[in-house]
Amino acid sequence: MIVRTLNDANQTDRRVISPDGNWESCRLILRDDHMGFSFHITTIYAGKSFRLHYTHHLESVYCIDGLGSIESLDSGEIFSIRPGTVYALDQHDPHILTAETELQLACVFNPPVVGDEVHRADGSYAPDDETVN
Repeated sequence: MIVRTLNDANQTDRRVISPDGNWESCRLILRDDHMGFSFHITTIYAGKSFRLHYTHHLESVYCIDGLGSIESLDSGEIFSIRPGTVYALDQHDPHILTAETELQLACVFNPPVVGDEVHRADGSYAPDDETVN
């Protein structure tokens, strides 16, 4: 059994802050936990907007707090994000994520991340075989 609190995990290297200042993420469940996914609580700072494209990972996101939007770069559709909204990037969807207010999101990644990943220039995380723990 794995039991962790967000507060405790935020005091460790499980809290990752993006080098570009767009977000921070506390990675509560990671690859080494052997669950087959990783689970993060991610904060997107108010007013930030950036392009993402998880070419090696699938992601599902649930909005806990805040207002924002996600734009599909394939279709051009823009969807509102607010508390209670879930979206799944089930096709490795390239997108633009925008936080109107600070967004607090619960995120699940498959395959799981190691823990210290930050986005590469193309908006992705490195594939598992390029990640060293």
